[in-house]
Amino acid sequence: MLVLDESETREALPFPGLIRAVEAMFAGECVVPLRHHHAMEVPGEAHATLLLMPAWQPGRFAGVKILNLFPDNHRRALPTIIGRYLLSSGKTGEMLALIEGGELTARRTAATSALASRFLSRPDARRLVMVGTGRLSLNLIAAHAAVRPLQQISIWGRDRSKAEATAEEARRAGFDAVAADDLEKACRDADIISCATLSSEPLVCGAWLKPGAHLDLVGAFTPKMRESDDEAVRRARIFVDTREGALNEGGDLVQPLEGGVITLDDIQADLFDLTAARHPGRRHAEEITLFKSVGAALEDLAGAILAYETARFAKAGA
Repeated sequence: MLVLDESETREALPFPGLIRAVEAMFAGECVVPLRHHHAMEVPGEAHATLLLMPAWQPGRFAGVKILNLFPDNHRRALPTIIGRYLLSSGKTGEMLALIEGGELTARRTAATSALASRFLSRPDARRLVMVGTGRLSLNLIAAHAAVRPLQQISIWGRDRSKAEATAEEARRAGFDAVAADDLEKACRDADIISCATLSSEPLVCGAWLKPGAHLDLVGAFTPKMRESDDEAVRRARIFVDTREGALNEGGDLVQPLEGGVITLDDIQADLFDLTAARHPGRRHAEEITLFKSVGAALEDLAGAILAYETARFAKAGA
């Protein structure tokens, strides 16, 4: 069985190929049962989450991700997300690969946002605001840059020193990145705003979104969490990764739906619709678009298959 650590997983998942793999999985045949989502008490700390996410392509591949999300792991200098992905043959059941789950999750999440951005952001988008300084931030910057000609990156975080450190990492990766002091000012100038935080209160206000802006909401993966306010969802045309996931787990939509701010009819399409050309995505340059994702097991399966095939080919050629 092939075993990939964090760096090997990263090397096996370049964003252009991963975005294509995620797109193909949404457009193709994949069985995705309801994922197991369990809250776990951690005495004296924020509740943790245990995720079990299975998916399979009949006769080809099957896989399951076991993921632990511990929000207070930063106190121990540990990653928030820890897990593994087990990929098996969908024909024989043979276990093929064990893949580092945190890196797989970060990269497939960013690739999914970039896939949505390809349908929803303006093709000439050049200014990106990254809200959040965690593991996902650099992945989201790189993924969005793989589909749009980004030239200016502003990074905002509650902790200015973390925003500076993330901006420095982004510059080392070749991006023109700076830490932003004023989130409102940065957002008012942004073509794309990408949020990846654990916030329980809105951070981005709809009044800040300029005509043509695209809002990418990746954090707030429980109904009690929120990254955008009611005005943002009221002004924007709304898209999701999967309706079942986003409309049951994503607080950015669950809360305004419960409050009557929006209705189910306001959800324009999901990635199944977009990749199958049942919906065109962005219709004109001035509209504001919003994409809410909470993650789907088929994204993990797409990434795991790509990582397995890429790494196996590399080892065979070594």
